[in-house]
Amino acid sequence: MYDLPPMARFGGLLATDLRDVTSDPAALESAGFWAVVADFEGRLTCARFGDVRPAPVPRPIPGGWRGPATDAWTSSLDRAAYTAGVRRIRRHIAAGEVYQANLCRVLSAPLPRAPGGAPADVDALTALLARGNPAPYAGTVRLPAHGVEVATASPELYLRRSGAVVESGPIKGTGRVAADLLEKDHAENVMIVDLVRNDLGRVCATGSVTVPELCAIEPHPGLVHLVSTVRGALAAGAGWPELLAATFPPGSVTGAPKASALEIIAALETAPRGPYCGGVGWVDADRGTAELAVGIRTFWLDRTPQEGDPHGTPVLRFGTGAGITWGSDPEREWQETELKAARLLAVASGAQQATGGTVR
Repeated sequence: MYDLPPMARFGGLLATDLRDVTSDPAALESAGFWAVVADFEGRLTCARFGDVRPAPVPRPIPGGWRGPATDAWTSSLDRAAYTAGVRRIRRHIAAGEVYQANLCRVLSAPLPRAPGGAPADVDALTALLARGNPAPYAGTVRLPAHGVEVATASPELYLRRSGAVVESGPIKGTGRVAADLLEKDHAENVMIVDLVRNDLGRVCATGSVTVPELCAIEPHPGLVHLVSTVRGALAAGAGWPELLAATFPPGSVTGAPKASALEIIAALETAPRGPYCGGVGWVDADRGTAELAVGIRTFWLDRTPQEGDPHGTPVLRFGTGAGITWGSDPEREWQETELKAARLLAVASGAQQATGGTVR
């Protein structure tokens, strides 16, 4: 059914020659180079590749990616439902049940048929994203036979590992320019930093967890973020199973306290997040290094046959959301989700041509 070979692409590296696929995080402590995709709902896919070599992201080619029009997307939560959800979270905050919760919506659009029926290739989308929305943790994981086809332009570090040292870079606070960032954004960032410190503290040596950077302003295409850094040293005997169990899902896309936020998310959101807000990246078990991004600014292909579609048209999905606190204004939070999505949807539509240029 699929004639696209398995591959992964991260940070100037291209991985091919698929050897193993497993859902066991302990495999990441074994040997080899692994591509990792962890769905927000808990499904973990670890794929070991035998050939890993330097390779730049290819330049987009005309017709290499046929994306949906920017007006073809539907949202799991419309504007009324989303703003009502923000108000509901504020009531939970007033009741003392949660301090902050991330409310997200999943956008979906059918992919136009390619000439000759060629299958859609998420790596061709990654090539467009590299030109139109470059990001520090961009990449591709293409495992069609395993239901994983992801193109990410994530700006957010979930976990970086070098030996026993682990680091996370939570983002909270988004605006078009630095002047847009409010006191609410800084407060939200500090809340999530505290949560990430607590998560890492569960698997790190006592006293080793630090915050080298708090609320730094980081520019990205079309917007700015507040970004902090949390670092620690793994306790003796702790590895990937323990690290993922302690920190997943990432704190910046759940809320605080995390358990309460997850209950609220489950009650308000109407579609599974999938790779969005999960983890996407690589683990080099031989070198003891890794870099997993939070799966934001992330597209994924869903080839599951849809009701009423006998031809099995693949659906492209993309998530967007915002962190809700007591200081949140429902309309402003909706607009933040629109801001985060607009540039990426324009790129995915093909509005960003192979020659480059500005996405409007």
